[in-house]
Amino acid sequence: MATVTDPPRESFRLSMLLNDTRYRSYTFQFIALLLLIAFMSWLGMNLVRNLALLGQDISFEFLGQPAGYDINQRPIPYENQDSHMRASFVGVLNTLIVAFLGCLTATLIGVTAGVARLSKNWLVAQLMSIYVEIFRNVPVLIWILIIFFVMTAALPAPSAYRGEDPQASMLFDAFAFTNRGIYVPKPILEPGSTAVLAVLLASIAGVFYYRRYATKLLYDTGKLLPMLWPSLAILVLPTLLAYFLLGRPITLENPELRGFNFQGGIQVRGSLIALWLALAVYTGAFIAENVRAGIQAVSGGQTEAAAALGLRPKRIMGLVVLPQALRIIIPPLISQYLNLTKNSSLAIAVGYMDITGTLGGITLNQTGRAIESILLLMLFYLLISLGISAVMNVYNNAVKLKER
Repeated sequence: MATVTDPPRESFRLSMLLNDTRYRSYTFQFIALLLLIAFMSWLGMNLVRNLALLGQDISFEFLGQPAGYDINQRPIPYENQDSHMRASFVGVLNTLIVAFLGCLTATLIGVTAGVARLSKNWLVAQLMSIYVEIFRNVPVLIWILIIFFVMTAALPAPSAYRGEDPQASMLFDAFAFTNRGIYVPKPILEPGSTAVLAVLLASIAGVFYYRRYATKLLYDTGKLLPMLWPSLAILVLPTLLAYFLLGRPITLENPELRGFNFQGGIQVRGSLIALWLALAVYTGAFIAENVRAGIQAVSGGQTEAAAALGLRPKRIMGLVVLPQALRIIIPPLISQYLNLTKNSSLAIAVGYMDITGTLGGITLNQTGRAIESILLLMLFYLLISLGISAVMNVYNNAVKLKER
């Protein structure tokens, strides 16, 4: 009985790297990688050689030298004799603050405008369309300047709050709106405040747990639990109870007019507010289009079926349409968050000292370390962009369509 044997395997030859389709793509990729490494090495050696001719080298020792300049918005203590490293860190915090506030506000504006654009009310839909078309078709720098100039011209000077019959008055004797910024009460933490903050964090975690439980119960049994009032009760009641039982360890320091300006409290400078609002309304217009596209991508039969079951329009949007639209909205939303963070580098136009204004501006000009400063600046924006992408991708995986 004859036996079937496998054909002899062909031995490997160098010509197969180009002629054999199994290896050809790897060969071209390897060649492209070698060319890229050679090109980057040539650029690096050229940089080192040119710096040597100028008597310079690449060094980051300048970060330990005194900065010698002031920063108007200081989330942490800082003096002009602190190091360039600390000045850069203050700039990093300022960038993160405006990016966080901008992303949060842009999301609220974008979701609201995107849903309103699909409203059956003709006036509401047209107003949202006008908002989207105007704000997304004008450069964000122009909006930053417009909002900053309007705030400077429209709000009164601190001197308007002086006298027995002042031209302006504080809101609730705690908030002052001036052309130099907005002054708000400053929380003063006393012994026992840590416990109150811990209870607050636990309450926030409890709200998330309750909402997750309510959502799971809805999907499993169809029973709809109330969301708003239980969430507020879980958040507020334990915190207030701990606050009063511990003797009110957190107090507020209100701003007061002393001399030519307000003292005490927290000053939110006009440059921060202008940058924050401009980035929010500009990016919110793009997010509104992403939300509108995501909602319209959901089959109309889903809405009709939900309405046939007796659900109200608000419930249909919150329980049926938006959960399905999220898997379409989230990917472009990540790009909008990245764009907003990078657009915050325009802060220097209104005098807001972010990382571009400190490390990429004054520090670079004072030390002459352009290459080092730009490299650090690029590294920061790269890391913050990767961080935003990582967090949002985790959320995207959580809301994406689950298939069996």
